[in-house]
Amino acid sequence: MKKKIDYFFPFILSSIIFFSCTRNFQDLNTDKSGITEDDMKIDYNNLGIPLNIIQQGIYFNYDFGKGKNWPYQIMQNLSADMFSGYMHDYKPHNGGSSNSDYNLQDGWNGTFWGYTYSYVFPQIKKSEDSTRLSYPAFFGVTKILKVETMHRVSDYYGPIIYTHFGERNKDYLPDTQQEAYYAFFNDLDTAVYVLSNYLEEFPEGKEPSLDKFDILLDGKCATWIKFANSLRLRLAIRLAMVDPLKAKQEFLKGFANPYGMLEEENETVAVSTRNGYTNPLGEINKVWEEVFMNASMESILNGYEDPRRERFFEPCEKDIILEGTSEKGRRTIPLKGKYKGIRQGTCFSHTLYSSHSKISISQLTPAILMSAAEIWFLRAEAALRKWTEEDVGSCYRKGIEVSFNQWGVSDPTYLESDKTGADYIDALDESNNIKARCNVSPRWIEEADKETKLEKIITQKWLAVFPEGCEAWAEQRRTGYPRLFPVKVNHSKDGCIDTEIMIRRLNFPGDLTDMEYELYEALKKAFNKPDHAGSRLWWDTGKNF
Repeated sequence: MKKKIDYFFPFILSSIIFFSCTRNFQDLNTDKSGITEDDMKIDYNNLGIPLNIIQQGIYFNYDFGKGKNWPYQIMQNLSADMFSGYMHDYKPHNGGSSNSDYNLQDGWNGTFWGYTYSYVFPQIKKSEDSTRLSYPAFFGVTKILKVETMHRVSDYYGPIIYTHFGERNKDYLPDTQQEAYYAFFNDLDTAVYVLSNYLEEFPEGKEPSLDKFDILLDGKCATWIKFANSLRLRLAIRLAMVDPLKAKQEFLKGFANPYGMLEEENETVAVSTRNGYTNPLGEINKVWEEVFMNASMESILNGYEDPRRERFFEPCEKDIILEGTSEKGRRTIPLKGKYKGIRQGTCFSHTLYSSHSKISISQLTPAILMSAAEIWFLRAEAALRKWTEEDVGSCYRKGIEVSFNQWGVSDPTYLESDKTGADYIDALDESNNIKARCNVSPRWIEEADKETKLEKIITQKWLAVFPEGCEAWAEQRRTGYPRLFPVKVNHSKDGCIDTEIMIRRLNFPGDLTDMEYELYEALKKAFNKPDHAGSRLWWDTGKNF
């Protein structure tokens, strides 16, 4: 997207593809990959090709013949990555008014739904059907990938097509979000059961190895069980307020599993770039130069003097030089060496924020889906809720330690720091300035109330989850933490999004109202709330205790 014309072409293309994807939802389980039956018979490709498409499709960078990287930008970067408080683009899209100020662009926001159902979920179903009877390791891994893929879609929209996908007599009956989450847990049960039995019966393995096709982990079934247990913890915590008994039950099931969960800094679930996959976030960052620090991230990283800042972002390369007019002379805004972010929702119409801090992610950076640090913060919250007997503060401190080790940084004073978020000072427009919202520090305070402790836990988890915006946005909505800067200008349709409460979800794809009206009505019925971005999801209760 070097030139303006390059920018608009992908969005025109996405509209064409999305139109074709949603027009006949019942045909979405038809293979669109272009892979022939003969291809599938070579070297167990019938097992490996679907797995590769699924793994590349979670953090979407599957080459489906229409170009790579730009789908990720409109699926995630211009939504979850920004709404989470992590990132912002320096370009004034749509004349300065777009997702940033809640003038939501349906052609962008429907793509997560469209591409997942067109390219990824059909491969999940194909893999399930082809491995269920004869290849238990591949079947178990497919179930885990299914949950990892589809919980992200549900966390965007709410109800999804899950348990009835591919059942034509059911007309793709939607699941409510509660039904979908319960199905996620059931699928994790199946995966753990199948993989555990397989390891007990064939400790050396007997079927084609996962190694050749595994681009998330190490090809070992035991490691995939760890991932399943960790994923169960993530999803269980999500239900802490809306369904506390189920949440605790599921958390303890994963917590007690003998195969364990992610714990050490080298235990991450990430899409590897070793075998041809390229990180789409890195592409739009390093090549297109369109991914910059968000003002909320600036406030917390700079306020905390967090050593991860140098790993997450690059300092500004140069000062801004404003040439001025005859009435006002040349002016220099000193930025070089600083870490500066862009505030969401200011409707700027220039490109001067290109001088601000870019993220550090490159095309060769593995695309992180889950880290061990996240799991320690899940354990801290579970202990805070008295689900386990672990010490809350110890889990919290361990989460920070593991995150620091993961990113290769250290600061012996950080865990005792009382520093809080910094006020945001806009480099170009003082009307965008705003006082810091994050008033908790890194230091654990045993005497603090539960709400303050939770805010500390989630703020640090938000830092540790970076740069995975989908999970960060979900947890920020669930808890309200960290406290992000609100948009300055709110252009949401009919004022459906409250400026302070912020965006809660994405509405169902607009094309469904014309092309799949019955499906759209079924989704609305399953949601049982107005289909707009201000409506809370099922697990989003607006309270923490």
